[in-house]
Amino acid sequence: MTDYPHLLAPLDLGHVTLPNRVLMGSMHTGLEETKDWNRVATFYAERAEGGVGLMVTGGMAPNREGGVFPGAAGLFSDEDIANHRIVTDLVHDAGGRIAMQILHAGRYAYSPDCVGPSAIKSPISPFPPKELDEAGIEQQIADIAQAAVNARRAGYDGVEVMGSEGYFLNQFLVEHTNRREDGWGGSVENRQRLPVEVVRRVREAVGDDFIIIYRISLIDLVPGGQTWDEVVALARKIEAAGASILNTGIGWHEARIPTIATSVPRAAFSWVTKKLMGEVGIPVITSNRINMPDVAEAVLAEGCADMVSMARPFLADSHFVKKAAEGRADEIAPCIACNQACLDHTFSGKISSCLVNPRACHETELRYEPAEAARHIAVVGGGAAGVTVAMVAAERGHRVTLWEKADHIGGQLNMAKVVPGKEEFVGLVEWMERMVDHPSIELRLGKAPSVEDLRGADEVVIATGVVPRDPGIPGQDGANVVSYVDVLRGGVEVGKRVAVVGAGGIGFDTADFLTHPGGPTPTEELPRWLEEWGVADPAAHRGGLDPEGPQPEPSAREITLLQRKAEKLGKRLGKTTGWIHRASLAMKDVRMVPGVSYDRIDADGLHVTVGDEARLIEADTIVLCAGQESERSLADALEAEGIACHVIGGADVAAELDAKRAIDQGARLAATL
Repeated sequence: MTDYPHLLAPLDLGHVTLPNRVLMGSMHTGLEETKDWNRVATFYAERAEGGVGLMVTGGMAPNREGGVFPGAAGLFSDEDIANHRIVTDLVHDAGGRIAMQILHAGRYAYSPDCVGPSAIKSPISPFPPKELDEAGIEQQIADIAQAAVNARRAGYDGVEVMGSEGYFLNQFLVEHTNRREDGWGGSVENRQRLPVEVVRRVREAVGDDFIIIYRISLIDLVPGGQTWDEVVALARKIEAAGASILNTGIGWHEARIPTIATSVPRAAFSWVTKKLMGEVGIPVITSNRINMPDVAEAVLAEGCADMVSMARPFLADSHFVKKAAEGRADEIAPCIACNQACLDHTFSGKISSCLVNPRACHETELRYEPAEAARHIAVVGGGAAGVTVAMVAAERGHRVTLWEKADHIGGQLNMAKVVPGKEEFVGLVEWMERMVDHPSIELRLGKAPSVEDLRGADEVVIATGVVPRDPGIPGQDGANVVSYVDVLRGGVEVGKRVAVVGAGGIGFDTADFLTHPGGPTPTEELPRWLEEWGVADPAAHRGGLDPEGPQPEPSAREITLLQRKAEKLGKRLGKTTGWIHRASLAMKDVRMVPGVSYDRIDADGLHVTVGDEARLIEADTIVLCAGQESERSLADALEAEGIACHVIGGADVAAELDAKRAIDQGARLAATL
């Protein structure tokens, strides 16, 4: 008997039966571009060993102009095919199945050689595309079909044809990007001609015993997007052309609605996939923000789809399916959809990884090998860095004593988890609590150790974190001034008019926290979230955009967010999520003031100078979020006594502190102890 009967049920595709209903969705990790094919193969094979039913690679370019960026990976030569055979062989040896995604970027390609249906530049890339002529379109079709043939030669079990997220095939579907007046534009039938012809030609090229997934955009979330009738008509044509499975795509990359960030509710778009169920005879996959087995099971049990796609959860935990099947779901490292080490890395040209699991995409380099000799490791600090050291050291066979002065672990994660839109951090802390409940870890809560307490340990790790930085503003000792720590931990009254000093990540989080009146947030209640961002039923409104636009709930307070730097507030936030934080506060009418000198605080509020102008920010409460400083007093005391220690996380470097760096540093240290 299993807790997940729908999720773990087999899926018959005719020529092959998948062992469960779990697809590891496509992610561009950057691994293929390293040309280290053993590293690529190890990444996928580890997930195959973890029990996933079918995997899809990151997007492979069908030709040079279709690559997401110059030099993007693809299967262009016999050498490429031989290299990819290394991957597929190792995956098959591990008992898995893998499909290759064929991704033609169209006008999204970061290259002056990009092509598209019309010469209309994307708002998220610098190059206008060259409008293809008839011969150019035929060449693109032929190249995509050849890529599928090459994938089969390389040992892949199938391909996914990328037809969503605003990429090449999606660009032909709507007048927003297709202004053609020939047989490839104009009428709906003409605009749908290219994706249908691509699927037909791919099926003709690869034969019947090969999986073809078509990633279809079910809700474009851009002005002038497809109507629902157009989507259904396309789905039926794609099925008739030879697709084995339809996979759900949500939103174009240029859409101004978040679709996969942590503030998006879990399974937020499964209702869209459910609308397609029964309209076609082939299996339909749902996707986006499905991150735990109970969420996936519920989606399938409710008839929203035949299969569930999860991508980043397999960065967080490669053995997701195996743990679920073995009744160990509480041991699954949760994807918190933070984007910090995955998408932010991808769009910065770095190798992807995972905040929760630094081994993701680094499996051949970061190994947790059994220790040659068990030692006693004393770890001080139960935040992200310290807990990671304890978990990894115990996994390797060491005996660990974990000290935490509070009565619970989690450190600053406990403040993050109360911020609206960051509810996933609750699950992260709960997972950490589960993992430190380990026979080799002695957890000592509510006590800060002395130097004498640590003297007998073989290794001492100091992960004591940070303390708020003192901004030194005259009057900051007044009764109307509080720290972000007091606000996020609760227990202080905050007035209706608030000035927030400091606009880093914590400043933004604190401001967001204060805009909400308490109780469940829109992230926890899907109808409210859809209304807040202006998402509508695509059957009622083209592209799924509410014609009235976003309708956010009013802010609980009048908030002014200030910073010293004379630059746009939030400029240094996450590459793929910063815009969401800025938009969220803008929707709440939060005032943002850069280039500020803080003069003094009094009963009237915060006195500042902006440029040459003195201003009073009238406020009932001033919240200090002026950065952090390392808390390393214990490390200094140990060093004074001649006791060596390792200092990690915020205790090491407070600047630009984030959990990603803390966890990565902790994991890498523990791997070497």
